[in-house]
Amino acid sequence: MDLYEIFKIEKDELDVKTLSPLTWAYVGDCVYELYVRTSLVNKTRLKPHKLHIEAIHYVKAQSQAKILQDIQEILSEEEKDVVRRTRNTENHHLPKNAEPQDYMYATAYEGLIGYLYLTKQDKRLKEILDISIKKLDEQGENMV
Repeated sequence: MDLYEIFKIEKDELDVKTLSPLTWAYVGDCVYELYVRTSLVNKTRLKPHKLHIEAIHYVKAQSQAKILQDIQEILSEEEKDVVRRTRNTENHHLPKNAEPQDYMYATAYEGLIGYLYLTKQDKRLKEILDISIKKLDEQGENMV
């Protein structure tokens, strides 16, 4: 059984494409957080509180904005369009602990992750998630 059997996506690709980009970001936030948490559990032996503290370094808006900047050149035109649409969608939520521009780009990154997940592009999703974590690790954004 794979994740798509557990978390069944009942919308077809056309339906997903017509969702609000903020809906993509809503799902992408969860997918990215789960990926980060799983990755940390796999590569460390930290206790839950330390896992949480470490995960923050990966999921904070500043880190996600940096990832998006770093992966721009490898994105397809469709992916760039998803990023642009999500970034330009009006969001009435004001960030508490982030610069507005970082928050806007972090939301765009989450939109891309959510879009890839919802359209079941799992190979590409895994590729982008793997690159994302690797880039942050190389830049010393984490503490592990």
